[in-house]
This record gives sequence, C-alpha cells and structure tokens, in this order.
Amino acid sequence: MTVVVVGAGIAGLACARELVDAGLPARVIERSDLVGGRLASEHLDGRWVDTGAAYLTADDPAFLGRLQSWRIAGLAHPWTDTLRGQQGPPTTRWAAPGGLNSLARDLARGLEITLNTEVTELPDAATVVLAMPGPQAAAIFPETAEQTWSPVVTAILTYAERTWPDFAGAFVNDDPVLATVIDDGDRRGDRAPVLVAHSTAGYAREHRTGQKLAEAVGDLLNIKDNPEIKTRFWPYAQPRPGSGDFARYGNVYVCGDAFGRPRVQTAWLSGRAAARAILGEQSVQSTEL
Repeated sequence: MTVVVVGAGIAGLACARELVDAGLPARVIERSDLVGGRLASEHLDGRWVDTGAAYLTADDPAFLGRLQSWRIAGLAHPWTDTLRGQQGPPTTRWAAPGGLNSLARDLARGLEITLNTEVTELPDAATVVLAMPGPQAAAIFPETAEQTWSPVVTAILTYAERTWPDFAGAFVNDDPVLATVIDDGDRRGDRAPVLVAHSTAGYAREHRTGQKLAEAVGDLLNIKDNPEIKTRFWPYAQPRPGSGDFARYGNVYVCGDAFGRPRVQTAWLSGRAAARAILGEQSVQSTEL
C-alpha cells in the first residue's frame, strides 16, 4: 500500500510521521521550497522570526507529550501564560529558540519529501491525504466539503531600539486593522527590537501592506519611531472551526486545522488521526486477504 500526502504543513508531516513510524511507506509532496506551512520562521538580520503561527498551546495529552519531547531536545520551551487582552484563564504558550519552523523540520526528518512540486490533480496512489486548507484541497479533489477560511497580513516590524515596556504580546480587541502583536524579542529571549503584528481578516481582504499595521502598533504601545516593515500575506490563515478529526472520501483523506479549534495542535491531531484511520484500514484489508 502506498500513501501520498500532499502538503508538508504540520498536519501532513504528522500524518506521514505516524504512517512511516508504523511501517507504512508514505511520500510527501509540497509545492513550496520548505516544510512547515504556517509553522513558518524566517532568518532575518541574523535571527529567527516567526512569521506564521505565533506560538503553540496544548490541552491534549498526546500533543503535550510531543511538546515535552521537543522541550527535552531543546527545540521548544514554555514562553508565557499571559497576553494583554486575553480572555479566560492563563494558558501556557510555547515558543522555539530556533523558530517554530524548526519543529516542522524535526517532524520531517527521515521522511521522503518532494519540494517545489505543485499538485493539480489527484495523485495515482492507493491512498491520498490532502493536508491543506479546504479551498486548496477542492482544487485537486472537488468532492471535498466546503471550508471557510480568512486571510491575514503579517508585518515584521524592526526598530532601531526597544522603547516600549516589556510585554509578551497582546490581543487587540475591536480594532479594524490589528488583531494581535507579539514581542518577538521577548518570545525569542534576545530582547531584539522586533515586533510581529497580525492583521484582522477584514483588513487582509482589502490590503496587503503593513504600514497601517505599524501605525496601529505605534498607537497601541506609544512608539514614536518608524520601523523597517516586512510583510507576509497568508490567504488561508484562519479556518472556521469544523467537526470531526478529518474527512474521508473513499481513498482520499482531508486533514488540517479546520477540523476543530484552529491551532497547531488541531492540525497535528488531525494528521495523526487520518494516519491511524489509514493504518486501521490497511489492517482490515490484510485480515481479509
């Protein structure tokens, strides 16, 4: 039995990792030049900056165990349990010294991954896993159920010096432009004068630039200096939460962070659940033979 996983984000990597560790061959195909998807980090000005997901949280025992393994390996650590403007009880948020993408690269070790290859039609394989946002999966396999996703603009703001009071990050409620801002110097632990701002979906639907995000951050933190601005656009950043752990259409499986509360843990659990369903199906077929 051959499994082709399309998409090397956290869901696709978790799926392939589970399959390979169980002895079932799996091949991953990714259209970009690196793994991780929105578990994205960039090496800018000699340091890592997380430009996709801002942090990891865990309330599932299995994913918490995965985080603890990364912690033992020195790849991740608890960062903060409080962000300004947060609602609800304190929640431990995890960061990675080498950027969150280092965790994706760790999952990818030893896997057969083909990069820079865009899939436009369903691969010829016994089983196919589409580990990607619903609109992208539907372009390959139209029978998939519709998913609703929202875009985000991310602005990396680099200042000449730190002029703001220490803080980990903030949720900005009821602002038309700015949704969250993270102190990357605090997150990374090097106190670099770098902030990462994430826009609202409404702003991202109309704009691709970071200037208004920088202005909103300046107003929020009373920063007078003008930063250097680098922007990234994520067309499928925030899904509307769905039900189930994954979707199945015959020999085609769809997984990702739309299957539950949208966060990295959900994507990892979804990919793993799809893999376990495939392994269960293989076991049934082997018994029948």
